[in-house]
Amino acid sequence: MEQSQRPTLISVIVPVYNTYDLLSRCVNSIRRQTYRNLEIILVDDGSTDNSGALAEKMAMEDKRVRVFHKENGGSSSARNLGIEKARGDFIGFVDSDDYIEPEMYERLLAVAIEENLLMVQISRDEIDEQGNRMPDVCVPPEQPELWECENFMRELLLHRGDSSFCTKLLHASLLKEERFPEGELNEDFYLLVRLLPKIPAVAILPEQEYHVFYRYGSNTRTRNQDEFPQVFTDIVKNADRVYEIVGREYPALLPEAMRFGLFQRLDYMLHIPISLMNKENEFYCQVKNYLKKHRKDVLHSEYLTRRNKVYLLLLGTAPRFVRRVHKILKGKN
Repeated sequence: MEQSQRPTLISVIVPVYNTYDLLSRCVNSIRRQTYRNLEIILVDDGSTDNSGALAEKMAMEDKRVRVFHKENGGSSSARNLGIEKARGDFIGFVDSDDYIEPEMYERLLAVAIEENLLMVQISRDEIDEQGNRMPDVCVPPEQPELWECENFMRELLLHRGDSSFCTKLLHASLLKEERFPEGELNEDFYLLVRLLPKIPAVAILPEQEYHVFYRYGSNTRTRNQDEFPQVFTDIVKNADRVYEIVGREYPALLPEAMRFGLFQRLDYMLHIPISLMNKENEFYCQVKNYLKKHRKDVLHSEYLTRRNKVYLLLLGTAPRFVRRVHKILKGKN
């Protein structure tokens, strides 16, 4: 990774969609970064509130802020436009309802340059709507660690790694040809597993300097138990994609990849409304048949718990009955 003589420029891409009440906190946390040589790219993804106007106002206050407006196309579409417009040597992403600590990008860039890395990751925490800190989704290391990408992939497959691009700073060269998938959720995982084989290692920093605002009503969170978010379908699709990548790039991890595919299908089967578990639902039938076909993999996996195995075996045999029982048991807890 060659560094030019000019100061390294960081492009921070923020997709914006109807987050007027939270946008100022987000952007101001980026503007207050101790590393000053950055550009803040706000992509207004067809907001119907005043988010777009607020973005323009902030651009007038700080020349580092650049604003682009587009028709609504989703977070991936907004991020991809930001990548096209980015002029930085490194690229970072912040969601418009989240915020970051002042030293985050200075800390990430210093490690990237010192270790000659194309990707560096900070740790994160999650804050709910009442301001309470939630349990860590990804447990941060006690001290900085350097992971070879095969190890990083393994941690992802065991649901211990962080696939979010918001916690990462990556060299712009990684995104010359790659983009986020548009029209899909679980998009960060999709892109990350495609990038990992292209780099030797990733540094993981322990500081929890990225703050996720856990907001109901976002793409992956809902209070309505009768809704079936698209993300549960997309995580199964991505499980099959990563299995192909692992088979090609990290064949020693195929047992972990099989476990990942089974676990994602378990998540799907435990969330799909019972009303959608029918022969007319082609994707559901594919998941059910996959579980039947891979019973031996379920039984022999050293990475699935006994509870996981029981559920997977039963869901492949009598899924509607299992779901009714599961619903009753869940209601008693």
